[in-house]
Amino acid sequence: MHGFYNQILNIDLSKQEIRVQQIEDDIYSTYLGGKGLASWILSEKNPTGVDPLSCDNHLIFATGAVTGGMTWGSSRYGVFTKSPLTGLYAESYSGGRVPEAISATGFDAIVIKGCAKGLQVLEITPRGAFFHDASDLKGKDTFETEDAVRQKYYFKKTKQWKTGAVVVGPAAENGVLFSIIKNDGWRCAGRAGTGTVMGSKKLKAIVFSGDKKRSPYDKAGLIKLSKQLASESKDHPAAKAYKSMGTSQMVKIMNTAKAFPTKYWSKGVAPHWEKISSNALHSRCDVTPHACAKCYLSCGRMTRVKQGRHKGLEIEGPEYETLYAFGGLCMIDSIEEIIYLNHLCDALGMDTITAGNLCAFAMEAFEKGRSDYEINFGDAKAAGILLNLILERKGIGNILSKGIRFAAKEWDMEESAVHVKGMEPAGYDPRVLKGMGLGYATSDRGACHLRATFYKPELSGLIEPNQIDGKAKVFIDFEDRLTLFDAMILCKFFRDIYSWKLLGGLISAATGIDGSQESLKSIAGAISSKVREFNLKEGMTKEDEMLPKAFHKKLEDSKAVITEKEFAQLLADYKNARAW
Repeated sequence: MHGFYNQILNIDLSKQEIRVQQIEDDIYSTYLGGKGLASWILSEKNPTGVDPLSCDNHLIFATGAVTGGMTWGSSRYGVFTKSPLTGLYAESYSGGRVPEAISATGFDAIVIKGCAKGLQVLEITPRGAFFHDASDLKGKDTFETEDAVRQKYYFKKTKQWKTGAVVVGPAAENGVLFSIIKNDGWRCAGRAGTGTVMGSKKLKAIVFSGDKKRSPYDKAGLIKLSKQLASESKDHPAAKAYKSMGTSQMVKIMNTAKAFPTKYWSKGVAPHWEKISSNALHSRCDVTPHACAKCYLSCGRMTRVKQGRHKGLEIEGPEYETLYAFGGLCMIDSIEEIIYLNHLCDALGMDTITAGNLCAFAMEAFEKGRSDYEINFGDAKAAGILLNLILERKGIGNILSKGIRFAAKEWDMEESAVHVKGMEPAGYDPRVLKGMGLGYATSDRGACHLRATFYKPELSGLIEPNQIDGKAKVFIDFEDRLTLFDAMILCKFFRDIYSWKLLGGLISAATGIDGSQESLKSIAGAISSKVREFNLKEGMTKEDEMLPKAFHKKLEDSKAVITEKEFAQLLADYKNARAW
């Protein structure tokens, strides 16, 4: 089918064998690529009930029908597996420039099973896969690993080839359940423990190289659409906002809405929010906008600390989710200290959302007398020490390395632990933004904000945050469109740019598939149903689609709440509309 290579590469690490598998057009017609194709593969190949850290669990890297081409927002890849954090479906996405190298290998997906006998670097090209000893990289952080891999493998490639690598850090090697996969310095497939699965297979890095290009159905149409978007939307308010302030702008927005999770989900406004806002970031640090390939939003922030004990530290970030997790939940009031904790998580290879939630949970446990490990809200130095204990899996660090559900049970705090399916939410409190409650509960991978990004319509006034009646219908419209984003693997920040009409035109020009909204909704529904089937086979229960009890208790400052009755109606309306 146009836009696809119609083949995937199967790799068995245990046997060091590879097999190219042809994929029929009807699979793409039903599921497209990206999330759709990978979810079908995972359902077909993964043994039901498999231990996520066993050699039989599959790790899948996928790109979309427009990756490597001229489409704006298309330089992204997805990683799919069974999550060690939740025991259910896992998906995580990353941008940068590596996605174009993954696509250039000439495969729509790379499917990895088995375990290497020792630490390895896997090299993938259009000719297949090659296995290299990586014992010299053992224990190295993500920055050291990427630098070493770049020096050893990139120089061999011709100028016509695109080359890039994904790596894991020592957290993945040590089995920390919320480890990330990182690329291009600071870009991360961050959630659900995909890096832990990669580490369990003894893969330290994967290098992708190739010169293959996709053949679109209507190349002239794609070029015309891209030019149209560039001319019409570069001055779009969303584009200007991302380029000027990045995602850190959300700190002010969420505190104004009184939905900024603070002091481990007990409040909706942080009294110190101005110290960790976009204005603080841009005034106290040297900041330059930075973009992925094929992007004019430039939401990334190349940041250098100008003063204090971390003077000279450079990172890309911090993103809003890191600011909320360490600045809000942990009550850390220094932008420089949050930047350092961001850097530490990146270097060790940990998800900042989960890491920040767990640090705050440890602070809550100490304050409530459930843990004797002394760590107080606002103590940035103690948070850094705790992150290293998690890496080493020592004492309290070992408890937290296993995730929120394990820690909550250990400390008898299951009533106050905030998660869905074992994964913590992002920085949007559903007691104020009630549609986000539905999003957290129904998300495939656990409490996720990205499946529908429903905070956007609720904050913008498209639909009232407190509205219950009719909200599920609007939610599904957003969720379906953004499911197609994941099937094409487009950046979610282009959601204001790619309307249903433009998205249909893009998919039609790339693949030749009917781009009508009705047809595309059918594909989105098929993908959602396939993932739901996977989760049900893996033991998902009704309780896994409920909100944590903490969200049915009022925020201490605004008294906002989402009642059990309100949530029950949202969930019932959603399932009825989905015919589930």
